[in-house]
Amino acid sequence: MIEIIKLRSNRNSYIKSLEKRGIEKIEKKLEELINLDDDRKSLKTELDKLLTDSNRIAKEIGQIIKSGDDNKISDLKTKSTQLKEETKKISEELKNREIDIKKILVNIPNIPDKRVPEGNSENDNIKILKNDVNINTKENLKPHWEIIKKFKLIDFDNGNKIAGAGFPVYTNNGAKLQRALINYFLDEASKNGYVEIQPPVLVNNDSGFGTGQLPDKEGMMYKIEDENLFLIPTAEVPITNIYRKTIIEKEKLPIKNVAYTPCFRKEAGSWGAHVRGLNRLHQFDKVEIVQIEDEARSDKALEEMCNYVEGLIKSLEISYRKLLLCAGDLGFSSSITYDFEVYAPGQKRWLECSSVSNFKTYQSNRMNLKIKNEKSKALAHTLNGSALALPRIVAAILETHQGDNEIKIPEVLHKYTGFNKINL
Repeated sequence: MIEIIKLRSNRNSYIKSLEKRGIEKIEKKLEELINLDDDRKSLKTELDKLLTDSNRIAKEIGQIIKSGDDNKISDLKTKSTQLKEETKKISEELKNREIDIKKILVNIPNIPDKRVPEGNSENDNIKILKNDVNINTKENLKPHWEIIKKFKLIDFDNGNKIAGAGFPVYTNNGAKLQRALINYFLDEASKNGYVEIQPPVLVNNDSGFGTGQLPDKEGMMYKIEDENLFLIPTAEVPITNIYRKTIIEKEKLPIKNVAYTPCFRKEAGSWGAHVRGLNRLHQFDKVEIVQIEDEARSDKALEEMCNYVEGLIKSLEISYRKLLLCAGDLGFSSSITYDFEVYAPGQKRWLECSSVSNFKTYQSNRMNLKIKNEKSKALAHTLNGSALALPRIVAAILETHQGDNEIKIPEVLHKYTGFNKINL
């Protein structure tokens, strides 16, 4: 959530930044938020005074009882009863005010970083770099769904029979390629200082709220009926929530975690040629990296994470590009996001395979995650990135490295697959 204390001192800046996201009437909403917070402060001051008076009277009653002089007790007890009733009333008003404030806060997205460009859709994203790998110059290259069928790598029909559309069954060399990529991504992350985590793939409501999936993306998540549990859309959710309600000593930074998990997304309303094959699935595998940093180092951490992801993609010998997302395409909780897309020559399309984001204090404020130094405590900065999401990486590899009767395997994967080609 945004921080009200920062909103007060940067009101005009916050208004302009949120209008940049295309949010209407945000000035009125922020004014309402500040007024509610003013009421909350007044009620808190009044409540503190009542509690102080109650404690004082309670001590006086105790002292009188010890002295044996009961003449004043009746009046003091009456006053004590009145104070308790007033305290209860103010406490309820304070609680209601806090609820009203939270209702507004949870529906306000993060403030875009100054580097985030204006724009309303993906068409307004800025291309930062492009790396063309001209490995396959043949004409009439096939899309991956035809390659998959030809080489019997993934069984979509049985996946549909078992669970439904968007739940593939990886078979034989398709399953081995999938496992090779996961192990390669995890090993590279470990070499780069990330501590591996194997988290639950189910999270509760508090965890979904902590990272901003709830209430914003509830319709995209699979919920377990009659349980306060959701299937994770990304490992970011359980990993980051490890540190919910935690105070981290500054000298322990940076915290760097990596995890492989299956991920689950409803992807409601998705249809058409752009979602064929591996382009969009309900269940898919992903390796996620997460960092927790302080404010002074979070920009540097974002740069390092982007460089790491770029290096991974480059090592797979496929074309890629890096985009800076505009305000209108920015995720609800993110302050700044760089997307990496790989080129699928069989489709002649760019496919997103990684998003690397800095959430700054937005998630940590929801989770009460703080960093402590010698003098004070401050909200942590949280960052995460896909490193990498497998389906579109597999699609790009198959389409880029396809031949008439074979598929070449990127060299970095040979020791993981045990083979350097997939043959008919």
